[in-house]
Parts: sequence; C-alpha cells; structure tokens
Amino acid sequence: MNHLQSIILGMVQGITEFLPVSSSGHLALGRRLFGLSQVPLLYDILLHAATLTVVLIVFRRRVLAILAGLFAWVRGRAGQEELRQARLAGLILLATLVTAMLGIPLNKLDLEADPKIISGLFLVTAAVLVASSRRPGARRLEAVRLKDALLIGLAQGIGALPGISRSGATISAALATGMDRADAGEFSFLLSIPAVLGALALKLRDAGALSEQVEPSVLAAGMAAAAITGFAALFLLLRLVRNGRLKYFAFYLVPLGLAGLVLL
Repeated sequence: MNHLQSIILGMVQGITEFLPVSSSGHLALGRRLFGLSQVPLLYDILLHAATLTVVLIVFRRRVLAILAGLFAWVRGRAGQEELRQARLAGLILLATLVTAMLGIPLNKLDLEADPKIISGLFLVTAAVLVASSRRPGARRLEAVRLKDALLIGLAQGIGALPGISRSGATISAALATGMDRADAGEFSFLLSIPAVLGALALKLRDAGALSEQVEPSVLAAGMAAAAITGFAALFLLLRLVRNGRLKYFAFYLVPLGLAGLVLL
C-alpha cells in the first residue's frame, strides 16, 4: 500500500463512517479495487479509530458528563443529574454487549471478499433508510428505556456486516423506538465509542502482520485523512438526521448495489 492509496481509503472511511452508506462495505470494495486484499482488517479498524476521535471531540460535553456521572456514582455522591448520566452509561454498556454477541460471530463470516454480498447489503441499507423517514418521537436521551438500548445494540451488531451502515441501522432503530431525531443521532455515535474500542482491542494481535504490509507513515496518512474528512461528514449527517433526510442516501445506495450485483 502506498501513501495515495491510504489517503484515498482514509477519505472513504471519513466520509462513509458517518454518512449512512456503510464504511466497511466501501473499504472492502476499495481494497479490492486497489488489490490490497491481504492487508489485515486491523488497518480498517485503525481508520475507524481515527474517526472515533471526531466523535469524542464533537460529543465531548456528553462524554465528560457521562464519565463524571459514573465517577460520582462510584463514590456514592451522585445527584439526580449524575445518576441520569450513570444510567445512560449502563444502557450503552448493555447495548454494547448485545452488539458484541451478534457482531463478533458475524465478523467471522469474512464476507468482505464477496462483492456481490456487499452489494446486496447496500440495497438492504437503502431499504432501512427509507423506512427511517417515519415521523420521529420526542423521547430524549436521558429517557431511553432498557428495551430501546437493547434494540439499538442489536441493530449495531447487524451493522458489522459489510454493506450495512452502522449509523443508518442504529439511528433508524432509535427512531423506531420513538426517540427524538437529534438524540437518536447522538445515541448512535455514543454507542460507537465502546464498539470501536472493543474491535480495536480484539484485532491488536494483528499489529505485526499490519506493519509488514503497511508502513507507519502510510498508516498515519490514512488515519489523518479519515479524521479530517470525518469532521465534515459528521456535521453533515447530524444536520440531515435533524431534518429527516437520511432516506435520500437510498438514491446513491440502490444504483451502487445494483451495479455491484451486475458488474462484480
């Protein structure tokens, strides 16, 4: 892999991680086009880690409030607000466990090598986005119920399939539970934090194999490109979520999926 290829893949990750079009599916197709099928999956996860920094920066107030709430709860000095934040952390943890129970087995299927499956799943994502155009509810983030968190965690687990958008699946699931649009987007990205960190921890054993395939400067270039483009993509997505415009990405995914089924 050279610097230009890594930068292009990083830009693909930065844009598609937040827009509901499946970053894993696009990265898998991109690596196939570049003939980089032997590069370990850890490379993709490190690009995801780069875009995770965007989430931590954009939602830093909420993340800090959750951490403060947890700290206060552990010390037995939590007020009402700290208890709400600690409860939210617990729901995120439970949703993450559901994600892991489904996502880890799905990852073992190794579907990245089959472009037709990825293309078919692009069509599934398009259908999910169209379904998400339903009228939103008014439930705020602090009022998320246990069953809501479990359903959204399940949706995130399904998002482990290349071609299924993680953000599209989780936001659509959150809207289906009656959540406010803006809070549905925020919960989706808060849920991505432990998911990405967990995937990174599971794949760190491939660090040696990755260093043989990708030079450190090449990896750094890709991660920088992912983070920079991710900022613009996240702000765009949050605006589109608030305005109920996710369904318009189906106009991109349907032709992409059909072309992949016919041509690949």
